[in-house]
Amino acid sequence: MSDFPPGYRFFPTEEELLGFYLQNKLENQKEDDMARVMPVVDVYSFDPWQLPDFARVPSTHEGEQWFYFCPQQEREAQGGRPSRTTPSGYWKATGSPSVVYSSTNRPLGMKKSMVFYHGKAPTGTKSKWKLNEYRAYKEDGLQLRSEFSLCRLYANSSGLRQYDRRPRINATSVENQNGSNKKTTIDPRASSSKKKRSNDSSSSDGGDCQHLLDHIETTEDSKVQDEEDWNFWDLF
Repeated sequence: MSDFPPGYRFFPTEEELLGFYLQNKLENQKEDDMARVMPVVDVYSFDPWQLPDFARVPSTHEGEQWFYFCPQQEREAQGGRPSRTTPSGYWKATGSPSVVYSSTNRPLGMKKSMVFYHGKAPTGTKSKWKLNEYRAYKEDGLQLRSEFSLCRLYANSSGLRQYDRRPRINATSVENQNGSNKKTTIDPRASSSKKKRSNDSSSSDGGDCQHLLDHIETTEDSKVQDEEDWNFWDLF
């Protein structure tokens, strides 16, 4: 890890994993670059929790991902099926293999997803560990190369995996930059201040009304008094 600066993170896309890393490994090119970020490890000879210790960019944080070049097994080279049994359990495929395409819609290879089970098949206990195994196509685009596969290891987590992680959006910010589903934040101090100003305004308005009523009443009293005085002098 000392070869990398603080805060370094490895964020390859599937297109980069197949089109650059695995392809260069198969062609014996850019070997220094390959070895710097991905070691060659027989992934299926170890339990998944042991594998992070072999990673070039190790992490002790749950939810990270680790990458390896996995060499072809001898039994597979002889035409047999690869063994995915480890000392403490086995890897079981989930779903069907899927094709990985480039940004130009060119098929690059296949991806197989697996989950690790503790114990012996088929009665093992499912674990949090998962694995994606990538194999590249030959130039004809029909057959898969088997000298090396590329494996991405990760574990289920309550948080975001490094593979899926994006900058978090502040809860007080706009949820949708396109103008829909906007979240409005109300500052309680501003609300309190607004309420206070409203109360002050109401008090002020009430005082003005009372003053006006007093003025009208005084004017009416003065008018009545003037009329009484006028009527009094009419008597003489």
